[in-house]
Amino acid sequence: MARRRQLSPFNLSFLDIMFCGFGAVVLLVLVVNARTVRLRNQLHEDLRAEVQRLTLQVNAGTEYLDSLKAGLAKGAARMTSLKEQIQESRVEEKRLKSELAAFADRDLAAQQQIAQLATALKSRQAKEKKLASEPVVHGRKARRFEGEGHCQYLTGLKLGGRRVLILVDGSASMLDTSVVNVIRLRNMDQAIQRRTRKWRQVRKTVRWLVANLPPSSTVQLLVFNADVHPFSHKWLPIGAPSVSAMLAKFAKILPAGGTSLEKGFGAAASLSPRPDNIILLTDGLPTRGGRKPPNRLISGKQRIRFFEQAIKKLPAGVPVNTILFPMEGDPRAPVLYWRLAINTRGSFFTPTTDWP
Repeated sequence: MARRRQLSPFNLSFLDIMFCGFGAVVLLVLVVNARTVRLRNQLHEDLRAEVQRLTLQVNAGTEYLDSLKAGLAKGAARMTSLKEQIQESRVEEKRLKSELAAFADRDLAAQQQIAQLATALKSRQAKEKKLASEPVVHGRKARRFEGEGHCQYLTGLKLGGRRVLILVDGSASMLDTSVVNVIRLRNMDQAIQRRTRKWRQVRKTVRWLVANLPPSSTVQLLVFNADVHPFSHKWLPIGAPSVSAMLAKFAKILPAGGTSLEKGFGAAASLSPRPDNIILLTDGLPTRGGRKPPNRLISGKQRIRFFEQAIKKLPAGVPVNTILFPMEGDPRAPVLYWRLAINTRGSFFTPTTDWP
């Protein structure tokens, strides 16, 4: 009878060690590879959002540059027409002077005609001076805005309309572009909050918008955070003293609380008569809907859902022109507000830190 071969415990232990080590290496490779893929996807998403934002700015600048070129061409044509009229006036002036010289030696009966010719000559000269000094006007403003230096604004914003609503985000995030600085600043003295660069830029932007609205427009100003704060209860003519009082009142408030864009758009829809142009100043997606959220921590998907709910409150057919002061950690905001501008036939603009 053949002897059974006995298994060695050492051989089994060695195999166990080898397979455990191989399994650990495989697990480590899987963990590292999954982390690398996740980081690469996140980086690609941020880069795509940035590319879309820059593309939008380039398109807006190109469109506005084309409109400026068209305005310059009209101005050149107008200037050519003025030069032709001035030349005609000078020819007419020479003719009248010649007639005056011919009638100078005639008797008293011809002096009345000389007087008439002299009057016509003065009228021609006055018309010539008026034509020579007449500027080529491309637009008029009802208010003056004092800025630093001489700037050429290429914004692409659509500022027309009979009833223009300026809707300003007044949440705490409007204090700074950094989440850490916002948390720090909202617990500081009000004088420090009032001097923050971002909020000063928002106040200057509101003044610039009012100064550049057409003289025939009327305006209202609403500030929204967790609630809505109106600064006038009716449409104010752009040149009225009450507009200055409205701006002075707005300059005294400070950003605080969360962002309910749904309440802001709902307030816009409730105005009577409703606006025919909305200019929105904000820094990102809303952090709450119509009601206070149960959790303090809001995910990116929830903020997108709050944004979609807010759009449903918009009055139909009213263009929304968004000025976005970007906040860190909110890469989807430029894309969504850009889509809002396209869908409502409005515009989208991200200003530089020294604008306006």
